[in-house]
Amino acid sequence: MKIISRNIKDTNETARNLAKKIIKIEQQGHATIMAFEGELGAGKTTFIKAFARALGIKTHITSPTFVLLKAYKLKLTNYRHLIHVDAYRLKNYRDLLPLGIGGLMADPKNIIVLEWSERIKQILPRKHIKIHIDHVNETTRRINIS
Repeated sequence: MKIISRNIKDTNETARNLAKKIIKIEQQGHATIMAFEGELGAGKTTFIKAFARALGIKTHITSPTFVLLKAYKLKLTNYRHLIHVDAYRLKNYRDLLPLGIGGLMADPKNIIVLEWSERIKQILPRKHIKIHIDHVNETTRRINIS
């Protein structure tokens, strides 16, 4: 699915619509993984914030750049947690192993959103949702969801 977002309102609507679809997906044998790609400032965190709000998370969402991983409890869905991972500072996926990423990815009750997923692509399951965001201009983004 390819979307042109002309402003933050469009991006938020796209994220809300994706959240509605995700919660209807029958859970597989592992977490639902959303792998985000895009240059710095493209809107990955903005998209994730709107996605989290659509799942009922009221907490202020910030990118976990320095802590690498944040978990949020979900109450409005069959999923238990939204796990937000920021791989920007990582050399490779091994940096996430001490944080228990393997167990988190194995749990079908988790939704995991990965910023800078291209840095840890070795641990992505074959079946995941890829979201690539391109910065077109100051307000416009091209969002490709596959």
